[in-house]
Amino acid sequence: MKDTTRRVVAYIVGRLTSDSKASSIYDQSISEHFNFTGNVSQGNISVYDHSIKCHISGFGTGSSFSLYHYGNGNHISLEIKDNTFNGYDYDTGNHFTGSVNGNAISLYDYGAGSYFNYTI
Repeated sequence: MKDTTRRVVAYIVGRLTSDSKASSIYDQSISEHFNFTGNVSQGNISVYDHSIKCHISGFGTGSSFSLYHYGNGNHISLEIKDNTFNGYDYDTGNHFTGSVNGNAISLYDYGAGSYFNYTI
């Protein structure tokens, strides 16, 4: 996955699992905050990533979400169950999985073969 895709997935997961209204996420791998605006709810997701100037939108039913990343021009599938999540990035053809603990999000990117950690 691209680093920008990992960040937006972590941001959306963090917003959905914590009901946080946070407008940024902290990427621990590069010690930097990234700003987002928009709405995140169980039925509708519409966020704007200010770092790459693009929208990510989609919808959810239950624990499954279908997202579209306008910057990549591809879909992202996402499933959240309690404090764990998994999905597939159609842009790079890679699966991902992760967990949430409070405001900390850990995402494992199978394409990169590595964990990435974020704070919302």
